[in-house]
Amino acid sequence: MGKVKIKRKSTLIDMTAMSDVTVLLLTFFMLTSTFLQKEPITVITPSSVSEIKVPTANLVTVLVAPKGNVFISLAGDKDSTFSSENMRAELIKNVVAEYNNVYNTNIQLTASEVNTFARTNMFGVSIKELKGWLDLSQEQRDAYIDPAKNPEKAGIPIDMNQDLSKPNEFQIWMRAIYNSSNPNIEGAIKRGEGIAIKADRTTTYDKIQVVMDNLQTMKMNKFSLMTALKSEDE
Repeated sequence: MGKVKIKRKSTLIDMTAMSDVTVLLLTFFMLTSTFLQKEPITVITPSSVSEIKVPTANLVTVLVAPKGNVFISLAGDKDSTFSSENMRAELIKNVVAEYNNVYNTNIQLTASEVNTFARTNMFGVSIKELKGWLDLSQEQRDAYIDPAKNPEKAGIPIDMNQDLSKPNEFQIWMRAIYNSSNPNIEGAIKRGEGIAIKADRTTTYDKIQVVMDNLQTMKMNKFSLMTALKSEDE
């Protein structure tokens, strides 16, 4: 008796439907995710049990490096009128104008330099060196404000100044942000939701205290300290 031959079936699988699902999922995550913005230095925030989320709009983030270098990031509103780029373009014009008035200088920025600053997420450089910094390439600007590569010049100049008739540069930046045309910024700062201080777990308290004292001198008494959620092992 002859053997019955079993008909072989094709092992090919139609992956069209799976590909469609993969593309849809990828598109969904790209549109709903918040991408991490570039910062001059990577910090590991201290742990806490707080689960309060820092807002992503109408927020001023003050980054304090372990050596005390201070950087600022400004996130605007979701509304295109007060978008982050528009707010930063307005900010740099107001800051330069006040600095020229207070310190009797004549710094003038071109439209190209203003646009470059508007696209910069986090900044930290002396105002008198701002124009030269904006004329550098992206790689050169990153290196200039990197505390590891340029510890003496990286960061916004700040001290324990309490004379607001002669504000230091950090106070000029913060006052310009508070007085911006976006009313939501002022409201968020008054509610204590508009300013977040971010520092590495190795940053000593005296470095952070300088920032907090400057904010309190300007009557900005409500702010958040950014932390990471404490794990079970901690």
